[in-house]
Amino acid sequence: MEDKCRSGSRGALVVLEGLDRCGKTSQSTRLVNNLDELGYPAELFRFPDRNTVIGQMISSYLNSDSQLDNHTIHLLFSANRWEKRSLMESKLQRGITLIVDRYAYSRVAFSAAKGLDIEWCKAPDMGLLAPDLVLYLDISPEFFLSSKRGGYGGERYEQLEFQKKVAQAYQVLRDDSWKIIDANLSVEGVEEQMKSIVLDCAKTCRNGKSLSELWLK
Repeated sequence: MEDKCRSGSRGALVVLEGLDRCGKTSQSTRLVNNLDELGYPAELFRFPDRNTVIGQMISSYLNSDSQLDNHTIHLLFSANRWEKRSLMESKLQRGITLIVDRYAYSRVAFSAAKGLDIEWCKAPDMGLLAPDLVLYLDISPEFFLSSKRGGYGGERYEQLEFQKKVAQAYQVLRDDSWKIIDANLSVEGVEEQMKSIVLDCAKTCRNGKSLSELWLK
């Protein structure tokens, strides 16, 4: 990742990653509320954003209502993130911390689990905003608590053997921005693990940390 020549007070870009149904959505909402209460304006983003034209194509695919080549759907996911890049940067520069439920790492991990080359998978997302912090909600596929939650199995990728491959791909993508969170705990226990980590990150960005771009060397 390469630092851009942008400094000064700004919001933090915090990404939540993990296997399907590991608790990202509920924890993302809790983080936004916690930050707001502490005086750090925050907003929630989710990918894919199913409200755009591209997002609707992705939604149809995930619900198994349409069929697409693996390379095609990978590029659509990337395009969906690029649609939001300028908006995200604008909000960060205005001091808003963004809590993002899934980002580029998810798509690379899921596509690699299907057998695509991991470097090819990363290429379309090079130059997106790099997260200041990635919170990986770690849950063992062998003890797949998420599979017991309501509605599990309703989307294309919610199959245990596939999720094991995704977990392996995530291991390859970890870098210094990642913090591993034990997602086997209660909702409150997971929340407590994350609160101080995210607050420290938000403080650092408010104090002038530069924005960076993803996977650029």
